[in-house]
Amino acid sequence: MRNVRNHRCGRYSPPRDARKAQESQPTRVILFNKPFDVLPQFTDEAGRRTLKDFIPVQGVYAAGRLDRDSEGLLVLTNDGALQAKLTQPGKRTGKIYFVQIEGEPEEDTLAQLRNGITLNDGPTLPAGIERVSEPEWLWPRNPAIRERKTIPTSWLKITLYEGRNRQVRRMTAHVGFPTLRLIRYAMGNYTLDSLANGEWRDVAP
Repeated sequence: MRNVRNHRCGRYSPPRDARKAQESQPTRVILFNKPFDVLPQFTDEAGRRTLKDFIPVQGVYAAGRLDRDSEGLLVLTNDGALQAKLTQPGKRTGKIYFVQIEGEPEEDTLAQLRNGITLNDGPTLPAGIERVSEPEWLWPRNPAIRERKTIPTSWLKITLYEGRNRQVRRMTAHVGFPTLRLIRYAMGNYTLDSLANGEWRDVAP
C-alpha cells in the first residue's frame, strides 16, 4: 500500500485501514541510523534504496522526514500520538543536528540563526546554534564529501523546534554557508547513542 504524506508537517501517515490494524498491535518504536542516499520510506518506484533494505519490520512508519542526502536518526513507530509529538510544529519537540558547512561563520552570523531568519516560507523560530568540533563518533560517509582545498569547513550543532522541508540546509545557505553534510542526532528524548550507521534497534515506547 502506498504511504500518504502529510505535507504540512513533513511526515508519512499510513492509510486508514492500516491505521486500524495498528491500533490492535503493541506499540513499537524503532531507532534507525539512516545512511546517506537512503529514502525515508519503504517503497520507491525508481528502485532507489529505502528503509526496506535495512529494516524487516511491517506496520511502522517514519516520524518526520530525513532527506535522502541527510544521515542519522530516524524514529519509526506504529503510535500515531508519538508521531504527532515528534513532528507537529505546535509540539515544539527539539531536534539536534550536527552540520558540516562550507566556510567559518562569525559570531554575528550565528546570532542571526539563533534569533531567527526569514526564509521564503516565513521566519524561523529561534534555534540553538553552537560551533563544535567534528564529532568523534562520526562515521565515514560514502561517497565522501567533496571539499574545496581553498575553502575551510566547520561544524555546527543546531537545535530546531520546528521541521520545515530542508530547513537546516536553507538556513545555512541563507547566511552564506552551504551545508556539506547533515546528521540528525536526536529527536526529543531519542538519540543515536552509539547506534552504528545502517543499524536499527527497538526501544521502549
